[in-house]
Amino acid sequence: MAFLMTVPPGPDRATQRLAGQPARSWALFGYGFRPFFLAAALAAVLLVPWWSASLASDMPLGTNWPASLWHGHEMLFGFIVAAIAGFLLTAVPSWTGARGFAGWPLAMLLALWALGRLCVASSAAWPASLVAGLDLSFLPALAVFVLVPLLRARNRNTPLLVVLAALWLTNVGFYWGIGRDDAALARHALLLGIDVVLLLVTVIGGRIIPAFTAAAFKQHGISSTLRAWRGMTPLAVAAMVAVIVIDLWRPEGAAAGFAALAAASIQLARLAQWQGVRTLRMPIVWVLHLAYLWLAVGLALKALTLLGGVSLAAYYLHALTIGAAATMIMAVMTRASLGHTGRPLRVSRPTACAYGLLTAAAVVRVFGPAWPTLRYAQVIVFAAALWTAAFVLFLWVYGPILLKPRADGKPG
Repeated sequence: MAFLMTVPPGPDRATQRLAGQPARSWALFGYGFRPFFLAAALAAVLLVPWWSASLASDMPLGTNWPASLWHGHEMLFGFIVAAIAGFLLTAVPSWTGARGFAGWPLAMLLALWALGRLCVASSAAWPASLVAGLDLSFLPALAVFVLVPLLRARNRNTPLLVVLAALWLTNVGFYWGIGRDDAALARHALLLGIDVVLLLVTVIGGRIIPAFTAAAFKQHGISSTLRAWRGMTPLAVAAMVAVIVIDLWRPEGAAAGFAALAAASIQLARLAQWQGVRTLRMPIVWVLHLAYLWLAVGLALKALTLLGGVSLAAYYLHALTIGAAATMIMAVMTRASLGHTGRPLRVSRPTACAYGLLTAAAVVRVFGPAWPTLRYAQVIVFAAALWTAAFVLFLWVYGPILLKPRADGKPG
């Protein structure tokens, strides 16, 4: 899985060749990250408050699925998959030198994602086969978009399509469970989908965190060289693959606990090599380290739950989803949105505040249920409010950036 490369902060080579074309006043479909980062943030702002309101006040969801399964599915295949799409549609042109994805094909792909979300949100009103068919069509369509330039360039990142295929298969498993009224199977499929996302965090994080940290050190005149053991990357990837395999076989057993413990130790050792403590005055960098720290913490909490039945660690899954996955998504979206629109790689105070609010949401959601004076519904509402505030701030700062042309006048 060491095939992933860093997404450069500026325009790709093909975009640079197009420089000189007149800029438009509205650039939503000018590059792949624009519509899908915006879609991911909108999904985050809409889905979580809806879920918390349904739990706290019996607000209807419009679906005949179990509410927790609807929530888990839409956070994975709505929010997270939209962010992954934005990343890939931006990274592939940079990796291959191909022309960036733009225009009506990009709009059609976004419409397909949005149609899937609308059908899931109102699934009680539609045939199950229609809902499943529309939702399951998005990841193959995304794969078709990125496959051609990857194959044409014989790019070493082509195996990344395996990750998309694995995610798609977990969605197939989810619908199979829903169709059979087997909530346990559907829940198991979501767990495996989350595991696949965490593998992606491991690979992408291992590429961009040390690279961006070293660049920040150089920019700030900090004399430091990041030295990492070469064997740590394959070891970390192998550990996460082991987590997936064992979760596929026996997700609640002792073997899954030991795999999580080993993976947590490896991830923590890997993170320590990247000198995150020295980035505390650089929000755009430390947020990446924080996301990766949540990955190690979440895996450790999983081990404590499965091996020791520690009640404080029972909600470890949200350390992995809110803490690791969502924080990494926000970190990448804020950085890429600046770099790929010709803006300096410096985040504003509202953005740093959004990082803090998202971290607080993770802390409350993971450890709040153990607080003796809080009811579970109160924890959900409090964590949802923090989460929503974080992404509202993202939309406030980055919505105009994603909608408007590049600051340097270049296309894209």
